[in-house]
Amino acid sequence: MKLPSLIRKPLVAAILGAAAIAVPVSALYVAGVTRAVATPTALSALAAGPAAAPAPAAAAVPMIALPDFSSMVQRYGPAVVNISVVTKTAAMNSQGDDEDSPDNGNGGNGGNDNPFGPNSPFAPFFRGLPFQMPQPGPMHGEGSGFIIRPDGVIMTNAHVVNGASEVTVRLTDRREYIAKVIGVDTRSDIAVLKIAAKDLPVVRLGDSRGLKVGEWVLAIGAPFGFENSATAGIVSAKGRTLPDSGYVPFIQTDVPINPGNSGGPLFNMRGEVVGINSQIYSRSGGYMGVSFSIPIDVAMQVGDQLQTTGHVARGKLGVVIQPVTQGLADSFGLPQPEGALVASVEKGGPADTSGVEAGDVILKINGQALQDSSELPVAVASISPGTDVQLQLWRNHGARDVTVKLGQLEDKRTASNAPAHPEGGKLGLAVRPLSADEQRQTNITGGLVVEHVSGPAAEAGIQQGDVVLAANGAPIASAHDLTSAVEKSKGHIALLIQRGETRLFVPVKVG
Repeated sequence: MKLPSLIRKPLVAAILGAAAIAVPVSALYVAGVTRAVATPTALSALAAGPAAAPAPAAAAVPMIALPDFSSMVQRYGPAVVNISVVTKTAAMNSQGDDEDSPDNGNGGNGGNDNPFGPNSPFAPFFRGLPFQMPQPGPMHGEGSGFIIRPDGVIMTNAHVVNGASEVTVRLTDRREYIAKVIGVDTRSDIAVLKIAAKDLPVVRLGDSRGLKVGEWVLAIGAPFGFENSATAGIVSAKGRTLPDSGYVPFIQTDVPINPGNSGGPLFNMRGEVVGINSQIYSRSGGYMGVSFSIPIDVAMQVGDQLQTTGHVARGKLGVVIQPVTQGLADSFGLPQPEGALVASVEKGGPADTSGVEAGDVILKINGQALQDSSELPVAVASISPGTDVQLQLWRNHGARDVTVKLGQLEDKRTASNAPAHPEGGKLGLAVRPLSADEQRQTNITGGLVVEHVSGPAAEAGIQQGDVVLAANGAPIASAHDLTSAVEKSKGHIALLIQRGETRLFVPVKVG
């Protein structure tokens, strides 16, 4: 009997159908049809023989390829460094106070060496027994950073190194260097370090302004100390402002960021650094899907100033602002809620002298429209003090233009920390330049304000608030001048100090 006749018999057809269903799907792929989909209809057609009509082909499913970051990590991973810091803590006595704090007249713990106090029922058991609370040791911390120049210039977060007595940079090839803190700016959370090395691998810097929401990005860092870890995600939003960080338009991502990632780079798909990983939003202390990075454009503007002058100069408008809600927009006759509402004006400040009033709505700065009030501080801070800016105001249901010459924002928090500052290790000084207002009030040009003092400088009698005017007879106008004077000194340096209305020379032994 021929095969077609056999197949027509019900029993034989059922057996062949069961055999066809048992064949692996991969065996059904035929030459020239590499992505055919095996459906019950197709299987029935095969069982029915060549006389059956072919089933309609299944619609092709588009394949979406996920990004591959392997080549990017291989190329730029060596330029990402691990940063370890040591922060000294004050020793504590048995009462839990600083050891330098004055005695309260009770003789510490009452002379009984009793940790529970002299009136405790346990006091008799501790008479004559020495007791001392455990002495706290140095605090250790870790973060990340990335090399921007082959001669060892590194960028990281200010909160990673601020207050550290020692900063160690470790490369991916296990080389370690003690880093010098060039400068720290706490307002933007940017710090610049320098290690004594050359021919180092560097990252490629990009332009964060070209980022798009939904774009893939990659972070490399050391979460929980796991060095050179790569995590990826997308840009969730741009221009985010956070509490106490009003001068940074953060990039929000869903890239997993954890403790230890701080200071590491955020790459776009072209292998360019577009941000510095800085903060997370979390109720648990760990990553919960929301992380924030400092745009590289903002970071480099700050970093360049830290390298050249040791501090950051920001423009100052002299107003307190608030968002424009729909209700406020309706009250002021604005077509839509936009701009920044001036809540108050600093008397005698730049805005005041230019005629800006409380109740004005600032719509534009230098022709750039302000969609939200948070955009104004960012824009003003990015402009150099003394620059004329054009503001478009909304007042009395109409727009008008004014010109304001920006002042300088006082930035007392912009300074290198005492132990890690270039001259801090030898003198024990943390200093910053005088602001414009301080120079007018004190009638001093140049000089450095002492923000923190320890070590040799404290032993010599220098106090917080003193102004360093000169070193070994040479005027001091910047942190670099003081560093150079310290390096040229031979064991001692004579600092000219202004304290109130008095000037005096203070000899300091160079550590």
